Amino acid sequence: MEAYPEKTCSIDRLVTHAKLVEATKAGTKTQQRRNGVYGFPGETFDLDGITFVVTDLQRQRLGDMTDADAKAEGYPSLEMYRDLILRMHAGMTWDADALVWVHSFAAQAD
Repeated sequence: MEAYPEKTCSIDRLVTHAKLVEATKAGTKTQQRRNGVYGFPGETFDLDGITFVVTDLQRQRLGDMTDADAKAEGYPSLEMYRDLILRMHAGMTWDADALVWVHSFAAQAD
């Protein structure tokens, strides 16, 4: 098993913004980047009665993100993702070397 640090927040806080919850439920959002670990592979969370399972957890440099990564986050492009993140987090700068945790997830099969 991969050695991960302790969780920094509850998995229930992984996807919280209403538009992103809807994108997750629709299957267009399959990743969430966070500064800390919110859930481990195999752990589940519920969104409006739908159960999702964390399928992978990896470290990534913000500068290594691609348009495909931004789409997995529920955004049409990396530029739109970056612009929205910077507006949501006042005072934040986009540091290409900053490391984030990439939580990948999918709807759990019945």
